[in-house]
Amino acid sequence: MRAQTQDGEQHHLLRDFGLGATISFAFAFISPIVALYGVFAIGLTTTGGVFWWGAPITTAGQLLVALALGQLGSRWPIEGSIYQWSRNLLGRRYGWYAGWVYISALTVAMAAVAYGGGHFLAQLLGLSAGAPTADVALALVMLAAASAGNTIGRTVIKVTVGLCILAEIIGSVGIGFYLLVFHHPNGLGVLLSQVPPTQSGFFNTPLALAVAYAGWSFLGFEAAGAIAEEVKEPARAVPKAMVASLVSVASLVMLASLGLVLAIPDMPAVLAGKSADPVLDTLSSYLPPAAVELVLVTFVVAFFASLTSIQASASRIIWAFARERELPAARFLNRLSGRGRVPANAILVTAALAATLCLLSATHLYQWLVSFTAAGFYLAFAFPVLGACIARLRGRWQPGPVSLGAFGGVVTFAALAWIAFETVDIAWPRLPDANAAWYEAWIIPIVSVIILVAGGLVRLFLGLDRQPALAATPTES
Repeated sequence: MRAQTQDGEQHHLLRDFGLGATISFAFAFISPIVALYGVFAIGLTTTGGVFWWGAPITTAGQLLVALALGQLGSRWPIEGSIYQWSRNLLGRRYGWYAGWVYISALTVAMAAVAYGGGHFLAQLLGLSAGAPTADVALALVMLAAASAGNTIGRTVIKVTVGLCILAEIIGSVGIGFYLLVFHHPNGLGVLLSQVPPTQSGFFNTPLALAVAYAGWSFLGFEAAGAIAEEVKEPARAVPKAMVASLVSVASLVMLASLGLVLAIPDMPAVLAGKSADPVLDTLSSYLPPAAVELVLVTFVVAFFASLTSIQASASRIIWAFARERELPAARFLNRLSGRGRVPANAILVTAALAATLCLLSATHLYQWLVSFTAAGFYLAFAFPVLGACIARLRGRWQPGPVSLGAFGGVVTFAALAWIAFETVDIAWPRLPDANAAWYEAWIIPIVSVIILVAGGLVRLFLGLDRQPALAATPTES
């Protein structure tokens, strides 16, 4: 794949990913283990057994988004996904803000996944459970390792993804079936148990909160589009990979979460907040120490694979921006390195940004990272889906090789409605506890405004509105 830049340089990306590898890449980005265990303790202790219902509801909504974005990925199979799709739909400035928000969400996601992985790695190493210092230090170690792997090349990514799939067989499929068959002290009625809400209103109900937390669980299927210029036959492979990765992850999440909820030995204690880690406590009740350690290994592997895939996606979005000279230090970020021609400089920048977020550890840090990651992704999804709706209303939509035909418009508008609902649900101002400061409830809207304002300042600094647009038009190499 070659793309002409403003200074006449050509950058050639290797097409190393077939359909199976692309599905696996997006699968590892979402990762059932990360999708479930990253929010299970928070979700269960704040909502109750009704937490399980958030998964099927969110899966249905996200499937609409995957189908809508899949049509865009088929129409414009260009490195940069959300950034490029929005740009081609409603113009350069619109696409720039879409990409800016998406980069922000990916960076926060890197910090959240590294922090979560550091937590499980600390448990595996026998360090104090939940100790912020240990979790942050190990998160930085995971970031450094992922950055090294991504810089080496795509082979490392493929190997990591393969290990992730093996980990999922044990940590999701194996644990889910084992608990469902041999350990289910709770009846199905536990799925209706609820933690009484501390605030009134629909968005404070346990089910609405469960759907908000589940919003974190099914993000990343669009990563197949972020590496489109590295995929063989991307116009057909990218849409298929999006849907296949989402459906497979959702199936495993619902299986494993059902097994865990039914297996919790003392649900009243969990709902009363007396269990610091319901996952580890449940597994320790039924498995020997060696088996628990093996499961923790699978958790660490899955979090690492997810981190590696998220960073790969983030670096490609940054590279796509820099290729068109629309970021500071564009020449530095646009450089490809090594025989594998990977954007090493962009990879290092993502690592530095995520590490900074991890170092800013404070009370409720992980919960904030999870919440903003989800909200940031849905806000980023809104840009191309809204653009697609407008294009259809104007009669300017032209489908790519993969299309839903007459149902395409209905699915796209339904996806926009779902994104609007889920964004409001995630960002709804809920206080984490009675003693929290007022701004903690509004942290997502506040950070979102800061990101958009910062983006406006970057555009002003670069003078982008005064420069001629430069579109990436890759051709086969």
